[in-house]
Amino acid sequence: MGYIETLQDAVRQAHGSDPNHIRSVPVKEVFRGQTIWEGTVEVFELTGHPRAKLCYAWGFYPDDKTKEMRIITALGVPPVDSPLAAVRASITGGCV
Repeated sequence: MGYIETLQDAVRQAHGSDPNHIRSVPVKEVFRGQTIWEGTVEVFELTGHPRAKLCYAWGFYPDDKTKEMRIITALGVPPVDSPLAAVRASITGGCV
């Protein structure tokens, strides 16, 4: 299974909706001159979700010793209205 399909499965499991991949967006979050997160956020259109039309998702490996990818998903509900806002919500613990 490929990366996008893995994220789609995670979105399905977390949010109970069918995700359709629509784009990949590079994101760099900088705080006080330091890069605190940099990567690509995948944007999915949701079918059948009662509150959100979009979901943002990405995967990463927490460290060199971890073999299992950690996946983050964030529904596109206020204040999450962009890939950057999804990353910021994940950093502050506000992912839905």
